[in-house]
Amino acid sequence: MTRDDFQQSLADLRTDVLEMADLVADRLDRALTALETVDEDAARDVAEADDEIDQRYLDLESTCIQLFARQQPVASDLRFVAASFKIITDLERVGDLAVNLAQYTLAADDERFAEVDLSAIGDLAGEMLDDAMTAYRTDDAALCWSVANRDDELDALCQRASERVVRELIEREVDDGDSWAVEEMMDDVSRLLLIVRDLERVGDHAVNIAARTLYMVESDPALV
Repeated sequence: MTRDDFQQSLADLRTDVLEMADLVADRLDRALTALETVDEDAARDVAEADDEIDQRYLDLESTCIQLFARQQPVASDLRFVAASFKIITDLERVGDLAVNLAQYTLAADDERFAEVDLSAIGDLAGEMLDDAMTAYRTDDAALCWSVANRDDELDALCQRASERVVRELIEREVDDGDSWAVEEMMDDVSRLLLIVRDLERVGDHAVNIAARTLYMVESDPALV
């Protein structure tokens, strides 16, 4: 493979990673919308489309391994391939989290805890993911730091939401003799806490992507 061919392979890899990211972001957005609107059909579509993301991951993993083995990249090229290899892992896991959100929608009976606003958490996590991939696309180190700096805000939103769920559980009046009602309420609490946890993890993966990108661009392990 000539140097020009190798550089084209790297460009193709970046394009393919960005396409995978677009697919994952779309699935996450649809899962969040389904969760907010209790749209079971949309939730099923997200849950059933997980194989496509998994296949993209496997294809790109193979591409990265072949570039490592056959081209033995060095310096900035090595960092780019290594970062891309790590980033697709984070994207695949965000895809899994989108499936989780879809499954929570399918499991929910109603909105007993509708006071808990999950949209702000989902919006911030989605924005962090989008910005992390923009940084990867444009080699924007400053944007990597911006993504990382927003993680504390996301963590704070998640903590407040979790505390509200627990507080409402304590304050909620349920007939002690109605074991079915108690069980349903506990299921709702568990589900909401899992939703908050998974949205927080989306932000964590966005920070991971930003960290990989910063290392790729500046050989700076500060965020890693």
